[in-house]
Amino acid sequence: MPEFILQTEKLSKSFSGFVAVDEVSLKVKTHSIHALIGPNGAGKTTFFHLLTKFHRPTSGVIKYRGADITALAPERIARKGMIRSFQISAVFPRMTVLENVLAGLQRKAGMSYRFLSPRQKASFLVPQAEELLEQVGLLDFAHEYASELPYGYKRALELATTLGMDPELMLLDEPTQGMGIEDVSRVTQLIREVSAGRTILMVEHNMNVVSEIADEITVLTRGRILANGTYEEISRNPAVLEAYMGKAAKEEKGS
Repeated sequence: MPEFILQTEKLSKSFSGFVAVDEVSLKVKTHSIHALIGPNGAGKTTFFHLLTKFHRPTSGVIKYRGADITALAPERIARKGMIRSFQISAVFPRMTVLENVLAGLQRKAGMSYRFLSPRQKASFLVPQAEELLEQVGLLDFAHEYASELPYGYKRALELATTLGMDPELMLLDEPTQGMGIEDVSRVTQLIREVSAGRTILMVEHNMNVVSEIADEITVLTRGRILANGTYEEISRNPAVLEAYMGKAAKEEKGS
């Protein structure tokens, strides 16, 4: 495996003259947890859209495992092992918890076009699906509808489904957004556990989560990289304190 699983070189995206991502050059180490932080409007989600080809870059290069993937279609990016979750939980609400995970496993097995067919056709995948559910603490909910799960459990289900596609690089967009303290702790622990043997690039606002599990942090502001480093380095950086952490502290003080 290369030292860096993902690299961008001067990656940019403009919308009608507005520069949302401005020459971002990022390196993500293989088998690390890398957090992307910054104030609202910093360009974090747009950057994720560029990586997974929901947006076409205005300029710049994206490399995955050393190969240029800038021109590849989203489905080819996924097949290479780069899988993304979104800010809003993306589960099938009227399918059971087990069936949701089977959908991810069927996609990896080349059966994605049949994921709504009778479950008997995917019965050979059930033991693997149950193993994934046990890994995220949801095995007891296997036959419940996904719509009936609490929000934090839905995010855990999304992680299990993502793991079913056997990703090398997981892109997690605000994995703890909207959660209570107990669910945040649960999902943070899950992220740490599922990172074994994988790489995670995550957008996250909760600095307690970032400080607890991130090996490397990149701070974006106004579409540009402001700083890179460990949490200790970032938390002492005067520019970061002013642009991001200091702003959050001021808002908390004034509330």
